[in-house]
Amino acid sequence: MSKVSGKIAFVTGANRGIGRAFVEELLKAGAKKVYAAVRNTNTIVDLIASSDDRVVSVQLDVTKPEMIERAVAACADVDILINNAGVAMFKGLIAAEDPMASRYEMEVNYFGTLNMTRAFAPILAANGGGAIVNMSSIIGHVNFPILGSYCAAKAAVHSLTQGVRAELAANGTHVVGVYPGPVETDMGAHFPMDRADPDSVARTVLEGLENGEEEIYPDATAKELHAGLLGDPKAVEKRASQMLPR
Repeated sequence: MSKVSGKIAFVTGANRGIGRAFVEELLKAGAKKVYAAVRNTNTIVDLIASSDDRVVSVQLDVTKPEMIERAVAACADVDILINNAGVAMFKGLIAAEDPMASRYEMEVNYFGTLNMTRAFAPILAANGGGAIVNMSSIIGHVNFPILGSYCAAKAAVHSLTQGVRAELAANGTHVVGVYPGPVETDMGAHFPMDRADPDSVARTVLEGLENGEEEIYPDATAKELHAGLLGDPKAVEKRASQMLPR
């Protein structure tokens, strides 16, 4: 049985980049309905118009518990939760003038993912288990100091994903961690490495979900760094350490 075709998905950060690509690829894969969650619903008017009524806009800021509560109440039919919303401030851990960027990144990337997962886990269980897809990053496995606090937040997402996977196994909920390298998005444009196409990343993730994978490295850079971390993690760390914050 397909894990995507005929299912109902909820995607955070759906207005651009990988989030928008997820919405489009879910539709291509036969999803029955996709909730596209964004802070400003005006940013997805064209996406709604071209979806044959299969995309439903949801106004959501993942740092606002009351907005999450409203989303849960309105979207009780969800089978797949894709925690994609994220932010990178491109600050160092020490070089930053204060720790506010790090706090904000943790609030969005980690606590946003945690709060969405906690809120939707009972719904997924009631609907048969379903799946949760958490967008971490390959640099959640090794710190690039040019955006050191973002790396720390994505490392927290990786650990969160492992813990949630264990806790929700009894519910039949399949929990996927995704670890892309740089992607051709507004965020990725600031990172001086080869960047993957967001459509390809989203498509690869959905294929991995169908195949029952738990960890997905959806692009060439991610695969290369992951292989290096398995073989010689210190060498990868030293390579990453050359990319210092300004």
